[in-house]
Order: sequence, then C-alpha cells, then structure tokens
Amino acid sequence: GVEYYLEKLDGVEKVYSGFMGGHVKNPGYYEVVSGRTGHLEAVEVIYDKSKISYEKIARTFFEIHDPTQVNGQGPDIGSQYLSGVFTSNEGEISTIKKLIAILYENGFDIATKILPTDKFYKADEGHQNYYNKKGSRPYCHGYKKRF
Repeated sequence: GVEYYLEKLDGVEKVYSGFMGGHVKNPGYYEVVSGRTGHLEAVEVIYDKSKISYEKIARTFFEIHDPTQVNGQGPDIGSQYLSGVFTSNEGEISTIKKLIAILYENGFDIATKILPTDKFYKADEGHQNYYNKKGSRPYCHGYKKRF
C-alpha cells in the first residue's frame, strides 16, 4: 500500500517493496509475514531531490498509513507491520522527529519507530507494483490529512 501511494508522487522515480531490519539473510515474503525473521515490511524510495524533498515523502508516509497503530496496519497484525522509518543520517532523523512532534501537537499518539537503515531485501517480483497488477487499491492504506 505504501508503494502504491508513494510512487504517485511527482519526483518519486521508483518504489520497491521489500523487507528491512531482521536477522535472516535474503528472507522470503512468507518468512517475513510469519513474524519470525525480525524484518519489517518496508519500501525503498528512489527520488529526484530536485523535484521532491525527503520531508515531502515522509509527510506523505505519515498520511497514507496509520502511524498510531501499534504492531499492525489495519487488519495486518504483527511486529512485521509496525510503523517504522529507517533513517540513514542525522538530517533524516531530525526531519522525522520534527514531523512526529507536529503530529503530537495535532493530537495524534504516534507509534512510529525511528530505526537505523539496515540491509534492504527486495521482495519477489510478484510483490512489486502489487496493487497496480491487481487493478485494485490497498485495503490497509489510504490517505488521511494529518498535517
């Protein structure tokens, strides 16, 4: 669902679905969704910094999933579905902390974790552009204005 919405942003060139943060090398989809690998379902976003900012992408992320739900997204429950942002530098951490502070001020109790970037494992081809291939919209993600 995150892939579906982020790839629609002007300046986002490609979004890959996959997994990050676990202890198993080269995990498969069914291993990850079992909750036993320690990975989170994640996306890798490739974007043109001259067209869109990291902050705009991060704001959109907070508006296309439920950052208040602990260990899940809609009906998908488990630690592999927790709301998390993998950051690779102090600028990204600062941006995420700023956005979370704004969301708190706007009355949201944010469960999103800030995590260090780890090895990203791309999901199999069947899970890339999943909703576009199905011709449907995500069932556990949607847009909600929060800022």
